[in-house]
Amino acid sequence: MSIPSTISAQDLTEESQYEEPITKYWINTYGNIRISKKFFWVAQTHFRFQETPSTPFVGQIAQIYNRHALGYIYSEKVNFALGGVLRLNYDVKKNGENKVILPEYRIWHQYQFAMPIGIAIAYHRFRIEHRWSKSFNDDSEYIFRNRWRYMFRLKIPLNKKKIQPKVFYIAPEAELIMQSGNQVVGSPMEDLRLHTSLGYIFSPGLTVATGFMYNQGQDLANGNIYKQGWTIRMHLYFSPDFRKAKNKQPEVHFRD
Repeated sequence: MSIPSTISAQDLTEESQYEEPITKYWINTYGNIRISKKFFWVAQTHFRFQETPSTPFVGQIAQIYNRHALGYIYSEKVNFALGGVLRLNYDVKKNGENKVILPEYRIWHQYQFAMPIGIAIAYHRFRIEHRWSKSFNDDSEYIFRNRWRYMFRLKIPLNKKKIQPKVFYIAPEAELIMQSGNQVVGSPMEDLRLHTSLGYIFSPGLTVATGFMYNQGQDLANGNIYKQGWTIRMHLYFSPDFRKAKNKQPEVHFRD
C-alpha cells in the first residue's frame, strides 16, 4: 500500500472506485522452534512477488519479510508471541536493475486460540502491529501506524477423522486488517483477505500447503479507492524440537 508524504481532503474522490486487481505470488515459511516446555521461537521468512506487464503473478520481487518473536505456550490450545519485523520493500514501479529498496520496521504481538469443532480445528488469531514505513518519494519521511488484525481459520482433515500426520486438509480463512494513526484519515480498512489452502502433514514437525487468496483494501491517500489482488500462496511449516526426548511434550496447535 502506498505511503503518501501528505494527505489532504483534495485527494478524496466523490465516489468509491475499485482498481484493477494485481496478481501476486507469495512463498512463505513459518518456523516454530521449541526451546523449552513453555517457550518457542518464531522464525518466519516471506518472499512476495508481484506481476509485471509481461508476467503475471511471478513477475518481480516486491517484498521480503523477516518476522521473529519469542512465543509462550499457555496451554495446548493457547499461545502468545512478541517480536519484531524487518520488511524490505522494492519499488516495483521503477524499471531497470537499480531498484530502490526501503526497510520497514514493526513491533508485533499475537494471541492465538485453537478449539476443536467436530473433526476440524478452528483458530482465532489476534495480532497487533506497530509499524514505521514510508513511500519511495524523495521527500518522504517515516510515518507511524498501528495495525489491528483478526484472522479466523479452519483446518479440516480430508482423508482421516482428525488432524494428524499423513493427513490432507483444507484450510479456509478470513482476515480483517484495520489501521489507525495520524496519517489514517478516511482509510481505516487496510486489507480484507479471503484465502483457502490445501495442505499435507508429513509429520508433527513438517507441513506443506498451497492456496489462493483474494484481497481488497483502502488506499491510504484516498479512502474512496480500493485496491484488489489475486495471490497464489505457497506455505512451508516446520517445528523442530531440539530438547531431549524425555522433555518433549505433545504437539500444540500454534501453526499459522
